[in-house]
Amino acid sequence: MEPRTQPRNNSRSYLLAALLILAALNILLLYFYYQERQDNKTKDATIAAKTEEVLAAKTKLDSISAQLDAKIAEIQRLGGNVDSLMKVRTQLETDKRELRNVNSFDGKKYDQKIRNYQALLAQKDQEIVRLKQENGLLTQRNDSLSTENTSLKAERQTLSDSVAVVTTRNQELSEKVTIAAALHAESVTVSAINARGKENDGGSYKAKRIDKIRVSVRLSPNGLAKQEEKTMYMRVLDPSGAVVSDMATGSGEFTYNGEGMIYTAMQRFTFDNSRQQVDFIYGRGGKRFNEGRHTIEIYCEGFRIGEGDFTVK
Repeated sequence: MEPRTQPRNNSRSYLLAALLILAALNILLLYFYYQERQDNKTKDATIAAKTEEVLAAKTKLDSISAQLDAKIAEIQRLGGNVDSLMKVRTQLETDKRELRNVNSFDGKKYDQKIRNYQALLAQKDQEIVRLKQENGLLTQRNDSLSTENTSLKAERQTLSDSVAVVTTRNQELSEKVTIAAALHAESVTVSAINARGKENDGGSYKAKRIDKIRVSVRLSPNGLAKQEEKTMYMRVLDPSGAVVSDMATGSGEFTYNGEGMIYTAMQRFTFDNSRQQVDFIYGRGGKRFNEGRHTIEIYCEGFRIGEGDFTVK
């Protein structure tokens, strides 16, 4: 009986040892599982906390970005320099992009950046207040200058109107003086000269007895007229109204009221204010004057100063 009991006891011992080993392994596996779950919970909590910090930082940076854009627009409107703010905005956009990498997020670093941005915004608020004050002064100065400018314009317009009035009056006076200084023909008489040189007057002549005509212009005295050499033009108009002229015998053209006019003869003389007489002797070079009434027109210094007539039978 003794030899049979020993093997059976060994088998039980082996089984018991195997069970103990399995139990120990299960306990070890449970421990590792528990530890892994604890580590995962810790990691998840850390990631969740960091994610919340990232979201909070992003929210603050978005707010700062909106305020910064508003400050840039306001300072530009007030005429300030925004070059440094544009650089800050570029850096701010870079900081916002770096927040996408949660693993590399440094909360302390971003807290300091946010404090720096907020301090900069506060400084820019003071700058905006200063610019508004300066612009207020500029507006007052501009209003003052505008008022002065308006006053100067009014004074200049008044002065211009006065000058225009004086100029007009001077022009009118000058025209009156010019008109007053114009010569005037006291009389214009016409006599006929035949081929033998005999001269007849009366104002009516036979065509065959007219070789030339003498037109005598008696000038009225005028103390305003300058005593100097002047040019007198005579126009002879035949019964049809045509000007009797011949360029070969001294006719030509002069200007009257801005228009060119043909003259029959021209005479230069020196005015001496003595009721002097200026004579024109004009012949048609063998041609006869047409029958009918002829009109004589006398011009001097841009004025028509006298008229006369004679009749050819």
